[in-house]
Amino acid sequence: ADGTYLGKYRKTHIPHVAGFWEKFFFKPGASNWPVFDTQYCKLGVYICYDRHFPEGWRALALNGAEYIVNPSATVAGVSEYIWKLEQPASAVANGCFIGAINRVGREQPWDIGEFYGQSYFVNPRGEIEAQASRDNDELLVHDMDMSMVREIRDNWQFFRDRRPSTYTRLTDGN
Repeated sequence: ADGTYLGKYRKTHIPHVAGFWEKFFFKPGASNWPVFDTQYCKLGVYICYDRHFPEGWRALALNGAEYIVNPSATVAGVSEYIWKLEQPASAVANGCFIGAINRVGREQPWDIGEFYGQSYFVNPRGEIEAQASRDNDELLVHDMDMSMVREIRDNWQFFRDRRPSTYTRLTDGN
């Protein structure tokens, strides 16, 4: 890498749940879903709690993202099961690769729970292609066949068959 600054994405959805009282410390970003052109792919970023909101995945994909990375710090509990569903489902719905990243261990002095790791790469078919362990610090490296993005988007046509005019009530703030 040549050190070129590509831009920034600021976390859009700020949690105020289960020990994560981030609304006291952060304000939500309004970064218009940027997608960064790299030599390998068009890259989107969606941070931690954002992953629970399908609108952002779709906005990034509609802006051209082929690979979306989702760094997280999430502890065991209800979200561990969801971790294995949401991102593969989002990869399928948006015809993209997703890099789901979660840390391991416990954080002192707060000790709000055990972070469950299990970082993974999921392809546009929703198949997890590589996955790290639940409890070891690891660097997960994986080659992605980016031609699959175009193949899946051309085959399924989820973007073409959308009907945005029927969704306005979802986005009018009511």
